[in-house]
Amino acid sequence: MIEARHLRVLRAVASTGSFSAAARELGCTQPAVSQQMKALEGSAGTPLLIRTGREMRLTQAGEALVRHAAGILAGLTAAEEEVAAIAGLRAGRVRLVSFPSGSSTLVPTALAALRDAHPGTRVSLEEAEPPRSVRMLREGDCDVALAFRYEGAAGAEEWEDLVVRPLLSDRLVGVVPERHRLASAGSVAIGELAEEPWIAGCPRCRGQLVEVCETAGFTPRIDFATDDYPAVAGLVGAGLGVAVLPQLALESLRPRGVRTVDLEPAVRREIVALTLPDLAQVPAVTATLEKLAAAAAR
Repeated sequence: MIEARHLRVLRAVASTGSFSAAARELGCTQPAVSQQMKALEGSAGTPLLIRTGREMRLTQAGEALVRHAAGILAGLTAAEEEVAAIAGLRAGRVRLVSFPSGSSTLVPTALAALRDAHPGTRVSLEEAEPPRSVRMLREGDCDVALAFRYEGAAGAEEWEDLVVRPLLSDRLVGVVPERHRLASAGSVAIGELAEEPWIAGCPRCRGQLVEVCETAGFTPRIDFATDDYPAVAGLVGAGLGVAVLPQLALESLRPRGVRTVDLEPAVRREIVALTLPDLAQVPAVTATLEKLAAAAAR
């Protein structure tokens, strides 16, 4: 294997014409230059220099190697500088995937802080709900996935192979029309909404709603289903039903004609940032996780 340090010695010998002059240029001893040239000729499998007294000249193989050495060493230097920039957060890229309510609340604050601290780091954002976002992470389509899972739900082992950065516990609240009979209640047992028409959200949230309601002794009558939180709030505000939404989602909405009530028993979802173990060692990814955690702590 030809090593970069040996190529640097060869270039110095070729440009100066002797081992001693090359040693002075490189700041090492003449025996060290001689030893490295022998190692390079051993790797190449052919002589690279012809020694005639005090003079040296390149063989045809030596000339070819010197000709290519310039490009090789320049490329290696550029690579070293780029890697150093990424390691020092002067450059780099992070591909972030987030579910919608995370994109509108945690992500803007985190990315603004990341840009202020490390302006050379670029972040791209794509929206996807779990489990799709987690699948994208495992398949190499993103570097960090903002995801959630409901407390007490089955499948906790689904993230065992990932680095999990807990961010916050997000309580679900009931959303009812402002003239609803329970609109002024401080808290409501979910069973009190058993006869109401329901507006449900994303498939995972819908499944959780059905599970909670069945635990309370009834099956919800879902009249409308939409992944769009403003649409959910709009349907509730129009008096077409009731819903359950995460508090994080309500932070980014200004719903009209609705009231929120605490649900009993409390239902929460765990918001986390996920990455792969190897990616967790990348400085730009680590910085992104830290800024997401700081945004969640506010």
